[in-house]
Amino acid sequence: MMAALDAGGNASSVHGEGRAARNLVEAAREELARSCGVPPRAVVFTSGGTEANALALRGCGSERLIVSAVEHASVQVAAEQSGRPVDRLPVDGNGIVDLAALARSLAAGPRATLVSLMLANNETGAIQPVAVAAELAHAHGAIVHCDAAQAAGRMAVDWHGLGADLMTLSAHKFGGPQGVGALLVRPGMSLSPLIAGGGQEFHLRGGTENVAAICGMAAAFQAALGDDAGAVAVARDRFEARLRAVSPAIRIFAEEVRRLPNTSCFAHDGIMAETAVMALDLMGVAVSSGAACSSGKVGRSQVLEAMGVPADLARRGALRVSLGWNTTEGDLTQLIEAWRELVSRPAARSAA
Repeated sequence: MMAALDAGGNASSVHGEGRAARNLVEAAREELARSCGVPPRAVVFTSGGTEANALALRGCGSERLIVSAVEHASVQVAAEQSGRPVDRLPVDGNGIVDLAALARSLAAGPRATLVSLMLANNETGAIQPVAVAAELAHAHGAIVHCDAAQAAGRMAVDWHGLGADLMTLSAHKFGGPQGVGALLVRPGMSLSPLIAGGGQEFHLRGGTENVAAICGMAAAFQAALGDDAGAVAVARDRFEARLRAVSPAIRIFAEEVRRLPNTSCFAHDGIMAETAVMALDLMGVAVSSGAACSSGKVGRSQVLEAMGVPADLARRGALRVSLGWNTTEGDLTQLIEAWRELVSRPAARSAA
């Protein structure tokens, strides 16, 4: 990124500096495409996952949309703003989509349908059966969008194996810079741009490319492929065992299904998530409550509500702990000790 910033140059300009910038963008596109197993033209750079989701849902020509009840807010809002009818699919107690409901919805509507199903949930880490859903959708003539922002860099993402026609990636989720992402588009698909202008990104996103961020995204994705997800999962499971030793009645969400190796989402009766987030922050530990990209808001979780979690528990919210490749045993011990101190405070429970 520093080298790209140093070089300068507008990737749409024809002078030497512009051509050099274009070469950097296209090299990054080729590297990302190679890592994802797609042709370079399938990679459309965006400002992040939210824009990529909006381009997929609002830019498609489908007559209606089908989305799961636990999709990221950017998918839910894009669906609402698309001007098309929207069917929302229920999930079970672990947050896994009801495939029978998907089959019924596909059979009941027009063939010109887009199904949007995330690969992994941004709150619980639960991994969805995208490949099976895509097979169902394609059998009914529908196209499939998969929001893989939370999953990419934390688990293997097989574009061909999943069967998605559109897939969202977000750089900062796998250690890249903030403010850049990509939509992978199956060759031959037709989309309408959200941002018209100079015709950049194969006429799907007008505007001067953020060359440095694009370079950073490709480099970070390549680096993330070498992360040891198994070691992270072992650390997460060990953390949850220690957490239960401190709070035997704690509820860990989606622990009965396959989930991301780095994600632990849990709730404790009588403790408000908002209170816990602030208290832990003061003790030097950064955790989230619900989605981390809700403009600093901490409130009830629509994901937990969709999973059938009791209203009082869903209202208080859950904490989400995200481990990284560089999380140490000392970090987890600090969190456990901070949690032990928090739950011992009468004031922490009275807030509920």
